[in-house]
Amino acid sequence: MLAAAMHFRIRPKWMGKDSLFTGPFGWLMKALGGIPIDRSKSNDVVTQMVEHYSALDELMVAIPPEGTRGRAEKWKSGFYHIAHGAGVPIVCGFIDYPNKTSGISLTIETTGDYEQDIIPVKEFYATIKGKHPHKSGP
Repeated sequence: MLAAAMHFRIRPKWMGKDSLFTGPFGWLMKALGGIPIDRSKSNDVVTQMVEHYSALDELMVAIPPEGTRGRAEKWKSGFYHIAHGAGVPIVCGFIDYPNKTSGISLTIETTGDYEQDIIPVKEFYATIKGKHPHKSGP
């Protein structure tokens, strides 16, 4: 994804647990676009990210809807709630490994109706395959 982002000259941010941003390499994590998320507080990730959007003039965060730690049986909805709470669109980026293509395509303005708004997003990703499709959820 970073290669695709560099090709399109965009600098997406990513979220990570705050402990990644301490110690001798904390500066590097921030330089690579990391946003520390404090999971020990009662504040949820959605609220923290909406606050980041409010504090900055420009912010693009890459959030995989399945998460990053293996197969998920359903998408997590946090990316949707962050976009809706921050008043920003969802922009669908992709890497289609078998076809060796990548890009940024579909843009969705959220209405607050997750079930309806997510339909075109799921349809968009239905034909895109990753490097390890067996690790992708339904």
